[in-house]
Amino acid sequence: MEAFHIGIKTLLFSRYGYHHPKSDSNMKLVHLAFVVIYHCFFARGVCKDNSSRPHTINIGAIFAFNSTIGKVAQVAIDAAVNDINSDPNILQGSELMVHHADSNCDAFTGMVEALQFMETDVAAIIGPQSSVVAHVVTPIANELQVPLLAFAATDPALSLLQYPFFVRTTLSDEFQMIAIAELIDYFQWREVSVIFTDDDYGRSGVAVLNEKLAEKHCKISYKAALPSQPDRMDISDLLVRMALMESKVIVIHTSTASGLEVFSVAHYLGMTITGYVWIATDWLSSLLDSFSPLNLETMEAMQGALSLRQHAADTPRKRDLLSRWNKLAKGNAAATSRLNSYGLYAYDSVWTVAYALNSFFDDGGTITFSNDTRMRDAASGNLNLETLNVFVEGSLLLKKIRSTAFEGVTGSFQFDFDGNIIHPAYDILNILGTGSRKIGYWSNQFGLSVESPETLYANRKNNSTANQSLYDVIWPGQTTMIPRGWMFPNTGLELKVGVPNRASFTEFVSKAKGSDMMKGYCLDVFTSAINLLPYPVPYKFIPFGNGYDNPNYTELVEKVALNDFDAAVGDIAIVTDRTRMVDFTQPYIESGIVILTLVKEHESSAWAFLQPFTLEMWCVTATFFIFTGVVIWILEHRINDEFRGPPKKQLVTIFWFSFLTFFFAHRETTISTLGRLVLIVWLFVVYIIQSSYTASLTSILTVRQLRSPITGVDSIINSNDPIGYQVGSFIEKYLTEDLRISSSRLRALHNSSEYAMSLQLGPAKGGVSAIVDERPYVELFLSTNCNYAIAGSDLTRAGWGFAFPRDSPLAVDMSTAMLKLSESGELQRIHEKWLTRSSCLDETREIESSRLQLQSFWGMFAICGFACFLALLIHFVTIIYQFVTHFPQEELDTPEPSSRSGGSRSSRILQSFLSFADNKVEDLRTRSKSGHGLSAKRNDVVASEDSTPAKEQDVE
Repeated sequence: MEAFHIGIKTLLFSRYGYHHPKSDSNMKLVHLAFVVIYHCFFARGVCKDNSSRPHTINIGAIFAFNSTIGKVAQVAIDAAVNDINSDPNILQGSELMVHHADSNCDAFTGMVEALQFMETDVAAIIGPQSSVVAHVVTPIANELQVPLLAFAATDPALSLLQYPFFVRTTLSDEFQMIAIAELIDYFQWREVSVIFTDDDYGRSGVAVLNEKLAEKHCKISYKAALPSQPDRMDISDLLVRMALMESKVIVIHTSTASGLEVFSVAHYLGMTITGYVWIATDWLSSLLDSFSPLNLETMEAMQGALSLRQHAADTPRKRDLLSRWNKLAKGNAAATSRLNSYGLYAYDSVWTVAYALNSFFDDGGTITFSNDTRMRDAASGNLNLETLNVFVEGSLLLKKIRSTAFEGVTGSFQFDFDGNIIHPAYDILNILGTGSRKIGYWSNQFGLSVESPETLYANRKNNSTANQSLYDVIWPGQTTMIPRGWMFPNTGLELKVGVPNRASFTEFVSKAKGSDMMKGYCLDVFTSAINLLPYPVPYKFIPFGNGYDNPNYTELVEKVALNDFDAAVGDIAIVTDRTRMVDFTQPYIESGIVILTLVKEHESSAWAFLQPFTLEMWCVTATFFIFTGVVIWILEHRINDEFRGPPKKQLVTIFWFSFLTFFFAHRETTISTLGRLVLIVWLFVVYIIQSSYTASLTSILTVRQLRSPITGVDSIINSNDPIGYQVGSFIEKYLTEDLRISSSRLRALHNSSEYAMSLQLGPAKGGVSAIVDERPYVELFLSTNCNYAIAGSDLTRAGWGFAFPRDSPLAVDMSTAMLKLSESGELQRIHEKWLTRSSCLDETREIESSRLQLQSFWGMFAICGFACFLALLIHFVTIIYQFVTHFPQEELDTPEPSSRSGGSRSSRILQSFLSFADNKVEDLRTRSKSGHGLSAKRNDVVASEDSTPAKEQDVE
């Protein structure tokens, strides 16, 4: 604009050439003209003036006048229209006119009202309020291209792709269901029951909730549908069925009237006490925000419940609207109600239309309608369909609506790519006293938090699961302890517990003779654990099997999966195939597959003294004895007379010294520092070897040694001998499928007597070479049979547990109870009562070899070898230094008188070095002194020889 003014002045000065009094008046006239032109052409962008904007713009509003949301929405919409019309900068001369229509939350009535709006050429419709009405009205709006701004239709099925002219100006129930799913996961509940209205709104919400719960590994265990207008008897029958179910977490997704009636009946039936969890969708928060406080009877029924409320930021515009609300609602049907979240979104919906219309007119849009030829063709009778008009530029207005962004009473109001309001968030409320208490927030990006979404977005905090938090909740029953969300159903029916009727190893579980009573170790563990549960669980043991043969345990587990039994209790191994069918509790006893074999006492031989060490150990030990003796000899030879003498004597000294070190009886003393260092390390090694040898030999000669040809799993795989297993066990499948052993080699055994007989006979007489079974059975067998033992280590490791149907919360509670049994020592006392025997407890039945291996000593040998190597290195470096010092270069270069001219210099050096290394240090010193005297004499002789010719010459 400033540049525009400068251009005007420039034009005037170029016109008059100089400044004179008339120029000021001319300047003002030209300036005024250009301002008019600027506003007409430049400010509008097109050659249009305000005459292109209509004086009145009609919009419609469809909602239920007498509903909780409708009463507030009517006041909010009218307030928004008045605020817009009072601001000339919004529509710039145009006046917004809103026409209300009562749909009464009825689809047919809503459709009729929408058609009547189409006859009056409305540019947009605020609403409809109900999702059910929206499903009917939206196709009409799509055909006639009239945008619908739904401030309360939250059905997730109303999508942008299917209904492009449907603009949701509130939060979709998809986000509310995500919040509920995260809330359930936060409190670690796994099953919920849902009460919902059987219409588009209810069904779509529950479908999304089911999907979001599955993502959290949770599920809806029961769905209870209500008619649109249920009576008290319908609700009572439904809640009675739910009271008999296990899940005590109940989500209510209904209309306001139905939801209040559900709480009233639930309170009457005693379902709002401790242990129950009630979660209501935002219908409850809207009711409380609008009409709180409710009557005491209604509030008492809802104490401890949770509810969600659409979050609206605390903006100045919101505070202004709240301050004016009582005045705005005065004389209206909503005079007794207060502003709720849906009223805020209705207010912002009108402003969205206003901003979009302003941009629409700025781009040259016009509100024009044309007759639809299809309507004329279809017109017949008295329907007058030809009066329905199509909004010609409705698509342009729709585009402007979806691109609108402003700061409304709910905060930053803007649509994302999918047509949803950005930054969806909910307040989480805890119903207490006469109102509610906010315990936290949920936002789409940050999840559950005690900080407001605006703070989180401003700080950009991490949204990891570890940061999820809420304030403490006061649950039904006025308790702060988080309910388990599950309770054993109080149906009066007993829990049908399948118990294997064993024929062998009856200490674990069996049927008492002469009665139907079941007894055993496993049953004592079960009854002790179930008595620790915080709720009563009636049960009845049902025998499974004929009592003559051990039953098939996999079939027993399958009956639990098929709901023939409510649980299976007994010595049931937790294996992969069974965990695919049922849920198991925490293992109450360690198990695993082991090999049982017959053992015989090993008789000592004349060569027993060689058994403590393996052949490798003997060889390495002998080598180090000799090697250490040689190292000591090298280090002591030049200075110690005990390590000198003829070669034969020296060789004997080396072996004799090495052998005596084993008994610490060596007579030769070491003089050198390096020799003493090596000897100290070696004597430490000898001490360890001697102690280990003595201990091992003592064990071999004094402890009973048991031997068997079966030493482990490789022995039974590589042989062709028969192998036994217990009837009804999964061991047969393990041997054939996992170990690839031919089924022709397997022998089914029924009891411990057959175990002993088959092993005693052996493969040659029709018996078996080994028996593969679970460790608890084998240990019980070994407690009374002393001539048998476990060969090798466990083939697998597992445990025994109790089986329950999939996702049964009773399995979790029983696991917790069994952990308490273990911590208190009760589990061990039950074990001692049934499974502890004393006849063979003091016997040693170890099959594996106790010979000492080389790998147990290699570190010690490595240290000794390094010490010897280091000592030899220092010794040879010292010798070389002494050799160079005592034998100057001149002496090495001078040949010996007896040497021949053919000897090489290197040979002479090597011979001199070896002679030097072999000689005693004292001899070298003597030789060194004599060598210097001899050199002096030789020098005198040479000098005298050189002087002889001179004397002879003088004589001559």
